[in-house]
Amino acid sequence: MITNFLKIIFFCLIIFNQNNVYSQNFKKSFDKEKMADYFSSLISYDKNENRQFLSFFESSRFLEDSNKEYVSHYLVALVLEGKITRAINKAKIIKTEKVNESYESNLLIAINNLKNKDYKKNFFFINKLNIYKEENELQSIILSSLEEYAHLFYYNEISNKINNNYGHLTIINKAFQKCYLGDKSTKEFFYNAINSEKGDYSRYLFFYINFLISEGKIDEAKTISDKIDILSASLLSTQTKDWITKKKYPIFNEIFSCKNPQDLIGEFFYLIASIYSTEGDIQKSNFYLKISNYLNPKFKFNLSLLVENYYEIENFKLSESFLKTFQNDNPIYYWYKLKKKAEIIKKEKDENSSFDFIFSEFNKIKSPSPRVILDIANIAKNFEKYDLSIIYYSKILLNLDRDSLFYADILYRRGSCHERLGQYKKADADFLNSLKINENSYTLNYLAYSWLERNYKIDLAIEMLEKANKNNNDPYIIDSVGWGYYLTKNYIKAEVFLKRAVMLMPNDPIVNDHYGDVLWKLGRKMEANYFWKNVLTFKNTEVKMKNNINLKLLNGPDKI
Repeated sequence: MITNFLKIIFFCLIIFNQNNVYSQNFKKSFDKEKMADYFSSLISYDKNENRQFLSFFESSRFLEDSNKEYVSHYLVALVLEGKITRAINKAKIIKTEKVNESYESNLLIAINNLKNKDYKKNFFFINKLNIYKEENELQSIILSSLEEYAHLFYYNEISNKINNNYGHLTIINKAFQKCYLGDKSTKEFFYNAINSEKGDYSRYLFFYINFLISEGKIDEAKTISDKIDILSASLLSTQTKDWITKKKYPIFNEIFSCKNPQDLIGEFFYLIASIYSTEGDIQKSNFYLKISNYLNPKFKFNLSLLVENYYEIENFKLSESFLKTFQNDNPIYYWYKLKKKAEIIKKEKDENSSFDFIFSEFNKIKSPSPRVILDIANIAKNFEKYDLSIIYYSKILLNLDRDSLFYADILYRRGSCHERLGQYKKADADFLNSLKINENSYTLNYLAYSWLERNYKIDLAIEMLEKANKNNNDPYIIDSVGWGYYLTKNYIKAEVFLKRAVMLMPNDPIVNDHYGDVLWKLGRKMEANYFWKNVLTFKNTEVKMKNNINLKLLNGPDKI
C-alpha cells in the first residue's frame, strides 16, 4: 500500500507540473472518475491484474501523452493478455510519433521485424537500442544477445566483432548459432551446453537430439536418449526419451527447428523468462514467455512455465487454463498436468481431495513408468501415507542397480517411511544399507537423530552426527549434533551448536524449542522463555508442540 501511495503522489507531481498549455488542456479533459481510473490502473498493474489495468487504461487515456511509464505498462499488460499484435501496433504508433518510446515498445518492433522476416531492417534497428542497455544488467544481456542473432540472420555468419561473455548463456547461444549455420562443431557446443557443473541444463538434451534427428543421425540420437535417467531427468528430457522410445521422430522438427530464426529467438526468450521466474519476478517472466510463445506457438511444452508462474502467485484459474494444453498423447506432460492439478486441489479444497484425485488418476494408468511410480511414492509420503509409499519405493528398488546412488537414495526414502511408522528395525536396515553404498550426510543425520530420539546407541549417534556435520555444514545437522549433546547432558557443548542452528534458522520451531531447553538447563530461564514463546508465534508450529511449550513455560522441560 505504501508503494502504491508513493506512486500516486509521484504521478500527481508529474501531472501538476506540466507547462501552461498542457494545464489548460488538462483542465478541459479532467474529471474525477477518469483520475480514479488512472490510479486504479496503477494498483491493478502492481497486482498483476492485467485485464483490469487495460480496462482502467482505456478510460484514463488523457494522461497517455504525458506519462511514458504508464504507456510502457500498457504495452506489457497487452502482451501478458496475449494481445501481442495489438501491442506491436501501438509500439509502431509510438515510434512514428516519437513520443513515449521505451525498451518495451522498441523490443516489440524488433520482434515484429523478425516475425516478418525483415532481417536487414531488424539488424539496423537492434543496433540502435544500446541506449536501453544501461537500464539494468539483464536487459543489457538481452539486447547484446539479440544483436548477435540479428547479425547471424542478416549476414548468415557469427559476428567476430560482438564478443559477449555471459557464462553459460553465451555457450547456449553459440550452440544454437552453430546449429543454424549447420557448423561441424555444433555437437561439441551442445555437449558443452548440456554438461555444466554450475546448474542443471539437461533441458538442452532435447535440442541436441533435435539437431541429430534433423541431420538424419537417428542411431546417435538413440544413444544420447539411452543415457537419460527418467527417474531424475527434467520434464522435457523425460518426454524426449519417451518420443525416441516410441519412434516419434517427426515431432522434433514439428515443434522446433534451429534453422528457423523465430524458433531460436523464441527459445532465447524462454530462457530469459526462466531466469526472471527463478528470481521471483513473475510479471517479467510471463512477459518474455508470452513473446516466446508468440514467436513459436508450436512449442506448447514451454507453457509449463506459465503454469508454474501463475501457481506461484496463486492464480489457480489461469494455471489450470494452461494445463489444458497437455493431453495424454504426451504422457510425461500429461502426468505433470495431473500432479499440478492435485496441488491446486490441495490449495483450493483439502489434502484428502487432492490425494484421492491423484491416486485415482494413477490407478487409471495401465503400465506406469518408473518415473510415475517414484512420483506416486513421493506424493504418498508427503501425504503421510507411509504404508503406500513403502509399497511403491519397494517396486522401484526391484529395477535399480543395487550399487547405484539412486538405489541408496530410495533406501533412505523408504527407511524414513518405516521410521515414521515406528518400524525401527526395518528403518535401521534401510538406512545402514544406504550408507554402505553412499555415506550421505542426510542419511547419517536421519539415522543418528532417530537413535537419539529412541535413546539408542547415543555415543555412536553423536559420532555419526559429528561426521555428518564435517561433510555438510547444514543447520538441521547442526541442530541434531546439539541435541545429541543435550541428551548426553553436555549442556555447554550443546548450547554452542544449538545457538548456531537458531542463528541459521531463526524461524524454525524445533530449533527454537531445542535452544530454549538447553538455556533452561544452563539456568538462563528468562532467555529460555523468550525462545519458547517465539515457537508459539510461528505459523508452522504443530499443536502438540504448542501444548508442550505451554507446559514448559509453567514447569520447565523436565516434566514433559
